Amino acid sequence: MIYELKKYVPNAGKSQALKERFEKVTLPIFARVGVKVAHVFENPAEPEALYYMTCFDTAEQRDAAWKAFGADAEWKAAKAASETDGPLLASQTSVDLQPTAFSPK
Repeated sequence: MIYELKKYVPNAGKSQALKERFEKVTLPIFARVGVKVAHVFENPAEPEALYYMTCFDTAEQRDAAWKAFGADAEWKAAKAASETDGPLLASQTSVDLQPTAFSPK
């Protein structure tokens, strides 16, 4: 199993719009194209940022799902419509995580 921990940092004043787009647009598209989101998080020390964890059975499955998301016409249209006043996202990071041999089952 492959896990990814993603962090989105919005541009100033765009946090709420980014979170709304993620909830209402991005998550349903993720589900359709095969990006499984295990959980979405907020960090009280960084209330503007949005964290989420994805999980995939294989690297091939992950790569195919992200490729499908990037090419998705609905995503492209929604992103463009939500960014008429500028990009919502200032930066993003991603960390690939793999369970240890001693992880609880």
